[in-house]
Amino acid sequence: MADFLDRISGLDKRQLVLLANRLKTNLESECARQHAPIAITSMACRFPKARDVDEFWQLLQSGSHATGVVPESRWKIGEFFDSDVGKPGKMYCDHGAFLDDIDQFDPAFFGISPQEARRMDPQQRLLLETAWQAIENGGLADRIGGSRTGVFVGISQSTYAGGMSVGRPDEIDVYSGAGNMCSTAAGRISHIFGLRGPCIPVDTACSSSLVALHLAIQSLRHNECEMALVAGVNLTLAPELSVYFCRLGLLSPTGRCRSFSADADGYVRGEGCGAVLLRRLSDAQKDHAPIVAVIRGSAVNHDGRGSGLTIPNGKAQVEVIQSALADASLDPNEIDFLEGQGTATALGDSIELQSICSTYVKQRQSGSPLLLGSVKSNIGHLETASGMASLIKCCLCLQHKTL
Repeated sequence: MADFLDRISGLDKRQLVLLANRLKTNLESECARQHAPIAITSMACRFPKARDVDEFWQLLQSGSHATGVVPESRWKIGEFFDSDVGKPGKMYCDHGAFLDDIDQFDPAFFGISPQEARRMDPQQRLLLETAWQAIENGGLADRIGGSRTGVFVGISQSTYAGGMSVGRPDEIDVYSGAGNMCSTAAGRISHIFGLRGPCIPVDTACSSSLVALHLAIQSLRHNECEMALVAGVNLTLAPELSVYFCRLGLLSPTGRCRSFSADADGYVRGEGCGAVLLRRLSDAQKDHAPIVAVIRGSAVNHDGRGSGLTIPNGKAQVEVIQSALADASLDPNEIDFLEGQGTATALGDSIELQSICSTYVKQRQSGSPLLLGSVKSNIGHLETASGMASLIKCCLCLQHKTL
């Protein structure tokens, strides 16, 4: 600082004005970079009863739900189901929202051998297919290879017994490890498509794909990549987590997710994969790229010490909402629609509604309603992919100008 003062002490008034203007310009440029809007240029999905974004919109428009009894292709529900809520080792919820034909995969298309494909967690296969659809939908199939495109994937642990040959260690081969590591799920996308930007798997439970989205936004704003592919995936291949969630009392005994409803009694687990391609808005406009929607801001935080590890913290929710609004330079009164978490649990929905009211409703002008929804009522809780489902729903609402 002293050196800087010494250097400017000899400047005349005109030179000082020029220096001040230059510093102001640099500061404004840096501020604009840190808050640069991000364009969604393409999206793809595979959700329960919806093989692509068009079918997903049809499902949403119809107001129907995609839940049903656990299919035999997942596990033998009769061995685990018991209507007694407190029965150890059992689940009182025998419903979920499931994908069809998750065993169908064309490894040759991606240059993967049949043996390697058999060892791959179906979540990795689904990610490859959905990522490719997003790339194709964005018109980038022939030119994304070699680009500084980042990959950010929301994914949790693998429950694919066939991948690591559970109980059959003699069958473990050279593909078993990479086929079931979460770190490889993102890396495989970069490898297959020749993408040279950051490559990051994210596991923050239900917020995984939205945290992945936030990291992608920051990476674009800091010029670490020129494009970003963000995805989230979730498959329920084994019963253990469902048994655990039943022990916590989170799942619905009636097999439906009724977000923000007086009839809500928990959620049902859902499967799916969603992906979006991101670019800096200025770059997308310069290249005349298709623009699905624009992300103005995002924020991430943690509850910190609260009532319990898995209990939401309303104060922290208010803080992260305020941070996101500040990043987007938006006032709460400018928000007309909010896609909520809406897990349909008594505690979770109550705390979330209080946070929403504190942030958006308390100072809201009369005659300016805030519409609230949650896609979980249609396709269940997709856990690590739930954020992508919510984001793609919002994009479709904007595209079709319908809520």
